[in-house]
Amino acid sequence: MEMTTKTTITRNPRRMAAVHGLAVVGFITLILLGIMLAIYSARFVPAAVSRVGSAAVYLSQVFEPAKKTDLTVVPQTVSFAATTTASTTLANATSTTVTSPLLGNTGTPVATNAGPKTTTTINAGGASTAPLYGQPDLAVTITQTGFLTGNSTDDFVAGTSVPRGDNAAVKFSVTNVGTNISGTWTFKATLPTSNTFTYNSNPQQSLRPGEHIEYTLGFNQAQTGNRTLTVTVDPNNLVSESSEANNSAASSITIQ
Repeated sequence: MEMTTKTTITRNPRRMAAVHGLAVVGFITLILLGIMLAIYSARFVPAAVSRVGSAAVYLSQVFEPAKKTDLTVVPQTVSFAATTTASTTLANATSTTVTSPLLGNTGTPVATNAGPKTTTTINAGGASTAPLYGQPDLAVTITQTGFLTGNSTDDFVAGTSVPRGDNAAVKFSVTNVGTNISGTWTFKATLPTSNTFTYNSNPQQSLRPGEHIEYTLGFNQAQTGNRTLTVTVDPNNLVSESSEANNSAASSITIQ
């Protein structure tokens, strides 16, 4: 006689509801984690990639005021010996025959004026006292190329080639050769890195006529070969200048 055994499983409705609830919560959690990961990638990954792809730039600057001389002009007072009264009198002046051991002339008529002494002083140091008029004129000049032996512009070594493993560098100056105050301005440096990189500066301090700033700029990831680097002052033409012809300078450098 054949017997058939039938097993009946009775499921607890509460338990099933709890399992379904946990599954729904887990699914929602996974969706939220996916959304958060997508947001993180969109916000932070491009910035990280950009930092990896861009060159590191080392920049220092030294401000120098306009150079002036210290000069005082005072009328010279000379004592003459053996004077003789002249025979002719002029308005505000007397013709006098003098013997001057200092000047080496004897018996020569000299016109003397008893007017007040005047003193003229030309300032030295401090801010320029020259009158301001017209327009400023920012001029950039590359003074040296070279390399940095470390990660500081204090490690600059002048040269036309950069040894393998060192950071390339350039020294340049920006001078206000115009006749008025420049106001704030910026510059950019196009650097010969493996992926050509343009460094854009922050706003720089205003320059009076004759004032200038010396810059040292170093960078890594330089591309090997004979390369050209360019510095442009006021690249967006925000400063009204008397000339735009001197706003850019370029120099070649060999990267080993």
